[in-house]
Amino acid sequence: MTDQPYQGYDGYDPYRQQQPPQGWLQQPPYDDPQAAQQYTQQWQGQTWETHVQPPVAPAAEETAYMPSQGAGAVYGGHQAPAAGYQEAGWGGTGHTQAPAPMQAPAPAQAPPVNVADPEYGPATVAGNARVTDAQRARLEGRSPIIEPGVQPAGLTALLGLLLAGAAAIGPYALVVPLVALQAVTAAGWFRLNGMWPARQGIALAFAGALTADVALLASGRTPAAILGTLGVWVLLGLVLQLRSHADPDERMYGLMATVASAALAIVASGYLAAHGDAVTVGAAAVAVAVLVRALPLPTPASVAASLLAAAGAGALAGALTGLGAPGALLGAGAAVCALIGHRVASYDYPSRFVHFTAGVALPLAAAAPAVYLLGRALV
Repeated sequence: MTDQPYQGYDGYDPYRQQQPPQGWLQQPPYDDPQAAQQYTQQWQGQTWETHVQPPVAPAAEETAYMPSQGAGAVYGGHQAPAAGYQEAGWGGTGHTQAPAPMQAPAPAQAPPVNVADPEYGPATVAGNARVTDAQRARLEGRSPIIEPGVQPAGLTALLGLLLAGAAAIGPYALVVPLVALQAVTAAGWFRLNGMWPARQGIALAFAGALTADVALLASGRTPAAILGTLGVWVLLGLVLQLRSHADPDERMYGLMATVASAALAIVASGYLAAHGDAVTVGAAAVAVAVLVRALPLPTPASVAASLLAAAGAGALAGALTGLGAPGALLGAGAAVCALIGHRVASYDYPSRFVHFTAGVALPLAAAAPAVYLLGRALV
């Protein structure tokens, strides 16, 4: 302890301005920014932007017309330095003359689009709306018809032969391929009309077909069961569309598609109401007619050849079943209706799904009334 007044620890004054310790380099004021650049702290590590955010590429229109920036390129009368030059402020000490502003040439005019060219690009964001293939075909004077082809024709022929063989066994065996035909008919008709998914309409049409089948078997295969089921299902279709909250035009489209799909699926039950021999002859004739129609022939020759082949197949099947020569007439009549169904399934640039549903089922479904009526008349 001393009697001297307290002067702080080692003469320390907390309010005195601190002086830098010896050995620290004070940055003198520089007017030259290049000289001051060497004292600027530079980061060597990665920042969060380079780690998190992806690099931003320049817009296409900003780089499409830029000239090459290789060594020796001339911009505005000044020659650019070589690729290995060092610019002041980036590790170098020399001065370089900044190049004059670049003047990009005027953008070239896009070539005019040839509307008649069948190759079209995708629709633009701000341009005209893309027309459908069917609309383009009509504008160019082409037919909007694409036929199903060989593979759907093969499936139709297979299903027709299954119907013919099952009909020879009995009505209960016929129900199995008939239900498959009715299901494909209901789904294919909605897709052919551009309505997908339409689960309620497809389910309603298929339920009507099943109801008609059950009613036929329960009533002794009387055709009145088909007409009664058809009338009830038209009313159900009306009620379903009245409960819809869609626009009036969409309600009308849905109603027509539902009624037509249910009608085709229910009318296909005519195979179950017809005579067994008539079903065998008619289904075999449809199978042959569709296969011949799929051959790569001109349309008139293809139609004529398919009708003649169907008549021959009907005559052969009639000889095997005991129907005799009238089998040729029944086969030709069934083939006419089948070709109409084939033509409907080919309309308006249908998709592959349409070809393998409506293209398979409509020829057989459309031929069912002819098989029933001609069978009643000839057997």
